[in-house]
Amino acid sequence: MGGWMLAAALALGSPGPPVAEVAPVAAEPAPAAPAVQAPAAAAPPPAVEEVVALPPALSQLVADQVVAPPGSDLQRLQRLLDLVFSADGLGIQYRDDATLTVGQAYQAREANCLTFTLVFIALAREAGLDAYGQEIDETLAWRQQGSTIYRTNHVNAGIRIGGRRYTVDVASDRVITRHPPERVSDQRLLSHFYNNRAADLITQHAVDDAARHMHIALQLDPGYANSWSNQGVVHLRQGKLAQARLAYRRALELEPTHAPALSNMLTLAQRTGDPGGEAEYRSRLERVQARDPFHQFLLASDHERHGRYALAATHYQRAIRLHGSEHRFHLGLARAYLQLGEPRRAQRALRRAQALRGELPAQGPESAWLVMP
Repeated sequence: MGGWMLAAALALGSPGPPVAEVAPVAAEPAPAAPAVQAPAAAAPPPAVEEVVALPPALSQLVADQVVAPPGSDLQRLQRLLDLVFSADGLGIQYRDDATLTVGQAYQAREANCLTFTLVFIALAREAGLDAYGQEIDETLAWRQQGSTIYRTNHVNAGIRIGGRRYTVDVASDRVITRHPPERVSDQRLLSHFYNNRAADLITQHAVDDAARHMHIALQLDPGYANSWSNQGVVHLRQGKLAQARLAYRRALELEPTHAPALSNMLTLAQRTGDPGGEAEYRSRLERVQARDPFHQFLLASDHERHGRYALAATHYQRAIRLHGSEHRFHLGLARAYLQLGEPRRAQRALRRAQALRGELPAQGPESAWLVMP
């Protein structure tokens, strides 16, 4: 994924699925697990220039297979796609936790969406193409590991050729998005790299190493709310409650509706016995959740799993009112109606889901998409 947003929740309210935006209830910290050694924890953070450096052998591949043959920039882009994805070329495979440098991805032939974006931009620029990073900051993609909840944004690569924009995405089918991608700076992409590495290190209980990575992430992009919220989680794991609070507050200064930071502030208020703060942040978080179609979808899915089909239908309807163009919301509503014995309403919802699923991304006069499997 693009950049992980951490929530330091130790237990979750009920009902509701385990996501960062569900308010946690008071709980004692889980016992600390023993430190786990990992290659990333055993070495200092890589230098920024090392993250995107092209190995000489990879530069030569681009020169021979992409640049040397004659043709237009669009043909060059197609040759680059063939090089990256084909079995005869790099054959890069998607792996969600593969936050690697460009050189490491070349050796492993694996990448998550962030690493793939870094690789593709580096290769495209080597081939003389105008390449840049893009970010979608509202997505539905999350996971929970131990006492930490991870929600992610999504990044992909943009290419501009002759006034047209192309998007190359290695994981478009793995996330639900609300808005089209927006161009971001190289500093933001690199900040995501160190942020993601920090998140991985937290799962390995290598908190001091995570702190070193977060320091670089914030140096690269100090105006990014996600990084400040994650910095607060790192401080919390180090037992630095005051510093954690300051980091969460900075995240909320930058983005007052930042759900992970609100959730983390709520958790901190509960842990420190601050009923006033708990009430404030619970109220703010609930207002954000009420306007979040992804949160409503996750609540609906949880109700459906537990056989609460009327509640599931209610939350699917709320998700649709907030973001009616997502076919999976209508499909879930169809399932709920079917279980409630309302076949006609189920059929209408299913037809709408099928119609939306068949629609292609909008292509304006200056925009086109290359969405790769």
